[in-house]
Amino acid sequence: MPHIHDHALERPKAVAITDPSGKSLSWEMLNNASIEFAHILQEQGAKPGEIIAILMENRREYFICVWGALRLGLYVTPINWHLKDSEVSHIIADSDSVLVVSATMHSDLLTAIPLPVLMVDEYDIANRLNKAIETRGMLTPKFSQTEGQIMYYSSGTTGKPKGIRRPLMTREFGTPPPVDAFIAKLYGISADTIYLSPAPLYHAAPLNWCLAILRLGGQIVFMEKFEPEQFLAQISSNRVTHTQVVPTMFVRLLKMPEAVRNQYDTSSLKVVVHAAAPCPREIKQQMLDWLGDVIYEYYGGSESNGVTALDSEEWRKHPGSVGRVVLGQVHICDEQGNELPSNQEGTVYFSGLPDFEYYKDPLKTREAYNDKGWSTLGDIGYLNDDGYLYLTDRRAFMIVSGGVNIYPQEIENLLVNHPLVMDAAVLGMPNPDFGEEVVAVIEAVKPAPAEQPIPEDTVIATVSNYCKANLAAFKCPKKIILMENLPRLPNGKLLKRIIKEQLLQHH
Repeated sequence: MPHIHDHALERPKAVAITDPSGKSLSWEMLNNASIEFAHILQEQGAKPGEIIAILMENRREYFICVWGALRLGLYVTPINWHLKDSEVSHIIADSDSVLVVSATMHSDLLTAIPLPVLMVDEYDIANRLNKAIETRGMLTPKFSQTEGQIMYYSSGTTGKPKGIRRPLMTREFGTPPPVDAFIAKLYGISADTIYLSPAPLYHAAPLNWCLAILRLGGQIVFMEKFEPEQFLAQISSNRVTHTQVVPTMFVRLLKMPEAVRNQYDTSSLKVVVHAAAPCPREIKQQMLDWLGDVIYEYYGGSESNGVTALDSEEWRKHPGSVGRVVLGQVHICDEQGNELPSNQEGTVYFSGLPDFEYYKDPLKTREAYNDKGWSTLGDIGYLNDDGYLYLTDRRAFMIVSGGVNIYPQEIENLLVNHPLVMDAAVLGMPNPDFGEEVVAVIEAVKPAPAEQPIPEDTVIATVSNYCKANLAAFKCPKKIILMENLPRLPNGKLLKRIIKEQLLQHH
């Protein structure tokens, strides 16, 4: 598979990356700047096989730094810059990073880090990168080029983040990860692709996709952060062909006034991929009604232990499914590890792809594998007779009330379809009689500037009656609590751990 080096040779002046302001980097600029950054890392003593951390907002230097590190044969650990300084320190220490790449706006998060910190916007580094960007012709690397890897940390939705690591081995320069071939084959990526990335680059899917599309010669347009109307404006102005979103973005797009949505031309779209979190059927159907059969879905994790996928036509035939397996093999197992037949619910396992480990956590690694060597992300689901996977929930989120298993995802999917609800989390809270009881925490839709807000007790009563009309009594929330903003990571994952901690403190 090609590398950005090859595109720089073949079409040096063509656009590779466009930032939110409309400024671009050509292939020649991106390639030369990444080589120069690799030189900077080399001068700092970074050696192939070592780990560096990158903590940075979405900016063009993110791509330059990652490509520089990868072609030097390093592991790269992206860090969420919204974390607290103690959380950042934990990941940097746990990962055994030898240095940190950042920008000055994040200085406060790094004051206690006992490592070299390279600030890409400080004069010396910024000047060297700008000179490389302005260089005409190809810079020659002063190092032996190889292929590094990204070492992601799990999102920490149910506990502390853990590093997901694979053996680096010696990968020849230009050797892509397996996900690149999957993206190329399923979604038709080529030099004509214009890909809009609206999500933070510190998450696995956005960064993996951007790197894969650049390898394949497509152009990246990236946003600083997702804003519904700006997202549509970027599609319209850049004639975007491909994008990837999470279901919460669908919800926010659909809650916009239709007149605003219709101002923007989305006819250039060929592929809108969603993943990372469950998408309610009604929300997906509304998106299909709006954009047509350009919507694709896949299921997988940062662990890259397996992937399922399906297109719009398949989803219409199998609504609610996350598709058939396209990377690895999928298995449904019971509590004893026995593989189950079709239409029986159990834990979802994958096999057939390279093993992974949770760095420095052999217990968590062992818990992810069964005695057959198959691995799981902890999700529960079943396969239908045609081999399509349906997810019902995560095992860690399952509520057991009076001995009955209740899956929050079903209730959350219902809640977000109510016109008064922007977002919802359903949790099991302690109950002296039943062990746990169902509690819903909702974020209400904000009123328009000229409208009066609906009283909280009216919102709660309305949503409660809606649940009673659509759910069995044992699934209905015993309490509904309003929260100003539900804590979600920008990749769409709901931080139920934090919500539960807050509820336990105040109730």
